[in-house]
Amino acid sequence: MVSLLIGVNNQYRGRTAEEYSLEFKALLLQAITFAGGHKEKVIVLSIPDWGVTPFAVGRDKSKIAEEINLFNDVNKSVCDELGVKWFDITPLTRNAKDDLSLLTADGLHPSGKAYREWAELVLEWVVLN
Repeated sequence: MVSLLIGVNNQYRGRTAEEYSLEFKALLLQAITFAGGHKEKVIVLSIPDWGVTPFAVGRDKSKIAEEINLFNDVNKSVCDELGVKWFDITPLTRNAKDDLSLLTADGLHPSGKAYREWAELVLEWVVLN
């Protein structure tokens, strides 16, 4: 199995969705190569929304969410095009707004609890496939 979760830094740095689309597709094709060409052994996780974290204080959180959604639309579309399974973890990451235990002490990165939630979402599909 090969997993890919990429794009939050593209959004954070103000990169365009068009640029992200090209880079994401290239990385996804590389992930498929790493999986021996077996698309069914590749999974993609959506981009976490860092705008709900304490790190985003003073920033335009609605703009961050809008851009994360746009980038996620891009990666889902590329996954659909290439036949790769896509998991939407973004709603889970947005729970950190009300549950800081989903973040590490730095107030930005996902905690083990958050990763566990993501893994449980993926695990059901992995077991069935």
